[in-house]
Amino acid sequence: MDMKTISFSVNGKPQKVHVRTNWTLSSVLREQLGLLGTKIGCGEGECGACSVLMNGKTVTSCLVLAVQADGAEIITIEGLENMDGTLHPVQEAFVEAGAVQCGYCTPGMVMSTIALLEKHPEPTEEEVREGLTGNLCRCTGYQKIFEAVQIASKKMRRG
Repeated sequence: MDMKTISFSVNGKPQKVHVRTNWTLSSVLREQLGLLGTKIGCGEGECGACSVLMNGKTVTSCLVLAVQADGAEIITIEGLENMDGTLHPVQEAFVEAGAVQCGYCTPGMVMSTIALLEKHPEPTEEEVREGLTGNLCRCTGYQKIFEAVQIASKKMRRG
């Protein structure tokens, strides 16, 4: 098996790992770095449970080869906690809106919401729906998730 050493930043910390060239970013995050917040749902890029930010953009980490992340900056759900241990405003909004049921899709939804709000600080309902298109939830019916995005938008604009 071909192995390669890659270096990248994960949640602000430099990482250097040895990977097989066919390993996905999601498997390296979970199995080598112990970051279990990144969920693996479908393994085909359809559900969004494995969404992380790579160089500021949402990616489905089950479709990204780890070697493609060499030199990248990765942020996972674990990287959102504030220095004082409080939740990120998007996480707070999801709790306030009751947008979490089983929680399996939540990390991917939160990461996609952060990317969406970077692009559209005051998103319309259509922009929210489009921004979360790649994320599936089997529990909530989405309305509370859409509400959480709007709450998060207000929280983030207030600073």
